[in-house]
Amino acid sequence: MTMQCFLFLAIAAGCLPVLIIKTIPAKVPYDTLLTELAAVQEEIVTAHNTLRRGVSPPASNMLKMNWSEEAAQNARTLSKDCEFVQSNALKRRITNTFCGENMHLTSYPISWSNVIRIWYSESKYFQYGEWTLTDDDVTTEHYTQVVWATSYLIGCGMSSCHKGIRYLYICHYCHEGNDPDKKNVPYNKGSPCGDCPNNCEDKLCTNPCIYYDEYNNCNTQTRRLGCNRLSVQRLCKASCMCQTEIK
Repeated sequence: MTMQCFLFLAIAAGCLPVLIIKTIPAKVPYDTLLTELAAVQEEIVTAHNTLRRGVSPPASNMLKMNWSEEAAQNARTLSKDCEFVQSNALKRRITNTFCGENMHLTSYPISWSNVIRIWYSESKYFQYGEWTLTDDDVTTEHYTQVVWATSYLIGCGMSSCHKGIRYLYICHYCHEGNDPDKKNVPYNKGSPCGDCPNNCEDKLCTNPCIYYDEYNNCNTQTRRLGCNRLSVQRLCKASCMCQTEIK
């Protein structure tokens, strides 16, 4: 390149606004994204566990995620409706628990790893322990569901919608995350596996409680009334039946 050309380009660049170039996810064949495929299931689970073990600040109670075919069937069914709105909670129920939901809509098929990274990218708006002010343009709820410590099962589905001009991705997370009272602390801060020293695999806990509490104040209920009370047994299953598990 001649000096004249270099100077011309430098001057031209100086006169132009700075452009932020974002990486555009690559298009991939639709058939390779179907969650009936074992390789896709492994990709989704691995992507989540990699992100979960790498949160900052580190988590002491982050559960390892595993695939749930029951949750996946629900997600596949809902994706076929092609409705980009949060589904009814009853349509996200599996054995023993309810599931949270993340959705993403694209104009062409992209990899599940890219979809999950898009959800996780909301972490730039999140500060642990602080309440995030959100609006239509800024949200952190996809991120907090991805890293919700007590979610230990995941199942996903996707569909081609409107004759292939839209692609809807849905993942269900069980147990459900994004408790309104705890969204600023989606996990316990501390040394990895600090809450599960005897049940740890590569910085993730492997001892989930399969039950959930339907009462918000089960700690109080179990102390005052005890788990022998039928109503407490039924509505505070996690508190009554899981003494050492992560819940």
